[in-house]
Amino acid sequence: MYQLLGTTFLLSQLLWHTSENKCGEDEYVINVMMLNDFDYPVTSENLKPTVELGLRMVNEILKDNNITVKVNATYDVFNTSVYSSQGCRSSTCEGVTFVRQLNTYKKRGCVVLGPACSFATYQMVSLAAVWNLPIISVGSFGLSCDFKENLIRMLTPTRKVSYFLIDFWKNSNLPFKNDVWETVYVYKKNDINEDCYWYMNALDASVTDISKYMKFKEIIRSPEDLQVIVKSSNRKSNVILTCGTPDDIKIALGNEEVDNNIVFILIDLHSNISYENSPSPSYMRNVLVLTLAPPNYSSILNHNRTLMDPEKITLLKNDIIVGYLDAVLLFGHALKVLMSRPESVCSVDFLGQFRNITFQGILGPRIVDGYGDIDVNFSILYTTNNYEFKTLLWFDTNLNKTVVKTDKPKFIWNKNRLPTDIPSSGPNILIIAVFTLTATVVVVLIIALLVLRKYRRANQLRQKRWSHIPPEKILPLNTNESNHVSLKIDEDKRRDTAQRLRQGKYDKKIIILKDFKHNDGNFTEKQKIALNKLLQIDYYNLTKFYGTVKMDTMIYGVIEYCERGSLRDVLNDKISYPDGTFMDWEFKISVMYDIAKGMSYLHSSKTEVHGRLKSTNCVVDKRMVVKITDFGCNSILPSKKDLWTAPEHLRCGDVSQKGDVYSYGIIAQEIVLRKETFYTNHCRDSKEKLYRVESSKEARPFRPDLSLETEGEQEQDIYFLMKSCWEEDPEKRPDFKKIETTLGRIFSNYHNQNNESYMDTLIRRLQLYSQNLEHLVGERTKLYKAERDRADKLNFMLLPRPVVKSLKETGRVEPELFEEVTIYFSDIVGFTTICKYSTPMEVVDMLNDIYKNFDHILDHHDVYKVETIGDAYMVVSGLPNRNGNCHAVDISMMALDILSFMGSFELQHLPGLPIWIRIGIHSGPCAAGVVGIKMPRYCLFGDTVNTASRMESTGLPLRIHVSGSTIDILKRTDCQFQYEERGETYLKGKGTEITYWLTGVKDQQYNLPSPPSVENQQRLQADFAEMIKDSLQRRPTEDCQTQEISCTTNYCKGSLEYLQLATTEHSATYL
Repeated sequence: MYQLLGTTFLLSQLLWHTSENKCGEDEYVINVMMLNDFDYPVTSENLKPTVELGLRMVNEILKDNNITVKVNATYDVFNTSVYSSQGCRSSTCEGVTFVRQLNTYKKRGCVVLGPACSFATYQMVSLAAVWNLPIISVGSFGLSCDFKENLIRMLTPTRKVSYFLIDFWKNSNLPFKNDVWETVYVYKKNDINEDCYWYMNALDASVTDISKYMKFKEIIRSPEDLQVIVKSSNRKSNVILTCGTPDDIKIALGNEEVDNNIVFILIDLHSNISYENSPSPSYMRNVLVLTLAPPNYSSILNHNRTLMDPEKITLLKNDIIVGYLDAVLLFGHALKVLMSRPESVCSVDFLGQFRNITFQGILGPRIVDGYGDIDVNFSILYTTNNYEFKTLLWFDTNLNKTVVKTDKPKFIWNKNRLPTDIPSSGPNILIIAVFTLTATVVVVLIIALLVLRKYRRANQLRQKRWSHIPPEKILPLNTNESNHVSLKIDEDKRRDTAQRLRQGKYDKKIIILKDFKHNDGNFTEKQKIALNKLLQIDYYNLTKFYGTVKMDTMIYGVIEYCERGSLRDVLNDKISYPDGTFMDWEFKISVMYDIAKGMSYLHSSKTEVHGRLKSTNCVVDKRMVVKITDFGCNSILPSKKDLWTAPEHLRCGDVSQKGDVYSYGIIAQEIVLRKETFYTNHCRDSKEKLYRVESSKEARPFRPDLSLETEGEQEQDIYFLMKSCWEEDPEKRPDFKKIETTLGRIFSNYHNQNNESYMDTLIRRLQLYSQNLEHLVGERTKLYKAERDRADKLNFMLLPRPVVKSLKETGRVEPELFEEVTIYFSDIVGFTTICKYSTPMEVVDMLNDIYKNFDHILDHHDVYKVETIGDAYMVVSGLPNRNGNCHAVDISMMALDILSFMGSFELQHLPGLPIWIRIGIHSGPCAAGVVGIKMPRYCLFGDTVNTASRMESTGLPLRIHVSGSTIDILKRTDCQFQYEERGETYLKGKGTEITYWLTGVKDQQYNLPSPPSVENQQRLQADFAEMIKDSLQRRPTEDCQTQEISCTTNYCKGSLEYLQLATTEHSATYL
């Protein structure tokens, strides 16, 4: 239901926004997004004329095709006062802000041209997809922007470059290359352009296709390291890949001579340098330049009259300018095609016009592939012996085809062929033979010894009888022993009681008892071998297994105990371990690194596989070291299907090392996001998640959501690592050795000695820990104060404030005598009759509705509510705080307010039936005190209480019956109360006294109901009987079924208790 409502809301928003865009009615607008950024090669100063040129060409094309529409453009420069832009990598929110502003100010057109930065594009494509808004980007080279449904990229993306490099490395059938390359050095500078930044990132990341292909890859980050490798004879590869310009090669090499066996591959796609048939410097002899094939400008000018201006011809040599022109022409082509069809330009079909399409670009025909990326012709250039650049080959990214341009190039390399990627040391053949034979003999001996050792140990395990730890060696923990390092409140600790019951001490160490669900303790041979393997494991990131013990007919495993509980508990406890201080990125990577080290050791041990890896099986000790537990024993404790289980094991059971890698990826997502296991924003049901992972019927495998707020280098590597662990094909997942190496490299970057010394790191962590403790103390103090205030508020609702204060300070309350107070009593006339025709729940709701309103009225007077018994309501004023003569005034005012309220009150389950109350007031002395220990009550004692009750019971409906003592007090005040003398009234146990009716206050209006007269009793009795019948008939059907209609008839025959008014003829009304 919630998904349906969300979809309906999304569609309504889509229709609403579609109706407001500027895309139709003969006007089609391109929203051009220009970053106010001087670091980018093309700024807003020369971008606008480029787009205007493209618009003129598009409008001419549409006019030539008899399409009478106008294509315009809006130009928006992103500018903000919040921060200053620092290049393409300064912000990820610029594009999102731009799209939202288009909708806010109703300026959205048919397509967005821009942004050029991957960070901005990555954030805005999802938002733009809601409105089917195409985004054409002249840039956005990163892998994170691949395969976006509404993104079209007009410059060469990283994916195309990676495909070519893999093809070139694998190709061994070229006339000048007869070897397959599998190694590379990657020289990655810090100050590089936007395109080189993403090309190099793809080579640096360990989970990309090209990185997976390479058997050896090493990143070089400084010119000094590059010069060392160039001079070294022990280098591991002859191939060095980099991105930049020839000047960057010169700066990096300095004055170093380059070995003739070394090949530099220079990626230079968009530097506007003309290489073809131009002179080459000497330092470029070892360099192959990967660039784009140059266009034929003379042919272009013959077909484009608009470009005859020499200044415009110069602009065409800038790839970014050409990209913007092609972007406008691509939109014009798509518009021309779609105008011949009935579909709207804002429809979903419009996005399809930018896929698998060939259009006429500014430099000739251009092809956009099925993923919205432009196809290009790569060109490999080499330096001849005459120091000229020549084309070696072309590569068509559309056909993935290599075309050789020069069969017999004149290289600097030996025999005019590219060297092998692995350097050859060329030692003596005899020495090689001797070392090979010696190594073979040594290896054979080692293998023989290992096999013999394994055979003997297996025999020992089979012959050895498994023995349990004697139960008397498992000692209980002391009740006052602190064995849980946490700042949880007492309620949380009580919930952990069941867990602490399985704790104990063994060999002076705190241990946890793991239920093996094995009643007799007679393990099989296979289980004994598995348990002996567990005993041999002793590693820093794995919990120690001590053996088994039989207690109370149950078999338990004795395992090392970690004080901080499971990793899942630590991640959920955001108060003790907040994100801002304790759980920062460095700590999260450290946690992932600990798990990877433990699993790497476990997979290389005899246990080989975990089988039940999950965040609840990763525990944290008091030093915040993460350890893995519950491993092994798969024959004793079979694995279960849960959210950490790999899809292949959900389908066919069993366990594997690759399945553990998948489980690790799920745990890594929990650590990064600190949300529920397998968190997805659109699916919260665990059973549905398991079904979708197991069935794998979707186009893409169903996996958790992962959106990082930061996009730093380390975070990108973590992102790719987690994605690789989730691969559907187990063979594509990395092993834990590779995961450990990757995380070790990332973690070491956080401790770079050039930036921060070890002591600085230690001091910073201590400061964070101190801040965290201060935060926790503040939070606990705030919770304590809030809980104390809640308790005080509840106590003040049950007892008077002075009484509560006395109970808190001394534990008792001294009884006290009050010389003069005023007591109020009221009850509901005919309450027994109403109860007979109502269910118990209806009676409770009725009294609650009435007395809640009474309580609100009491808040406006200096009175104290004593108690309610059934329909009786008792209030007093003048105690426990003495207030002179005001007690009679406050009670009288309160009684008038209550009677005024009852004149408009109506029962919900008996509509139309009036509710009458009788009120009695009396003043006099009384005693008060707290009675009892459990559920203490503040009670009143004395003749004044009885007299006030008699005043209520001898009163009349909708009347305030007041004694003479109260009237005397009111006369002594300045309040001019209005009252009537009732006359002599018999009070049981008191005799006859003169009483009064309180009717109001002079100059104050009270909407008091009119009381019934005694003379009209018979007529009122008949009328009220009819009202009960009508009210019962108006009740809901299900309520009427519980009542017998005969009850109404029978009750009408007698005298209704509701109308037994207090007169001298009806003695039943007296107490």
